[in-house]
Amino acid sequence: MNAPDLVQYRLRLAEGFLKEAEQDFGLERWRSCVHNAQLATENAGKSVLALFGVVPKTHDPAQQIAQILRTQDLPLSRREAMEKMLPDLLALGSAEHFLTDYGDEVAYKLPWDLFDKSAAAGALQAARRSLDSARAIYQAWESSRS
Repeated sequence: MNAPDLVQYRLRLAEGFLKEAEQDFGLERWRSCVHNAQLATENAGKSVLALFGVVPKTHDPAQQIAQILRTQDLPLSRREAMEKMLPDLLALGSAEHFLTDYGDEVAYKLPWDLFDKSAAAGALQAARRSLDSARAIYQAWESSRS
């Protein structure tokens, strides 16, 4: 797979998970909404990483994006879009992924007991922002190649 194909694949994954998160929200399935929003956010982050040839097997692409921001000279618009994504990637990283799957094993709280409407709404907004930023970064990258 070349970079544009991999980026588009990850964007389509993010779009699919976002659509499912929105459906879950409408059905008041808060845990499932947060879970799908986390996957949408994760794949939006991985779509950006694909532009740099790095797509790790992780639920936490924030670390790699932060590394790129620290070490690479980027056009301002891309840098700003990546910086904008970072808080949402950090908020919906691997810890959130595991909570939606397994709950809080230390406190013996099931995943369905951890998430409410407010958490789902916040996760949904984070996923939308992340996907918007990833699309903007990809469009800027595509424009720079022309």
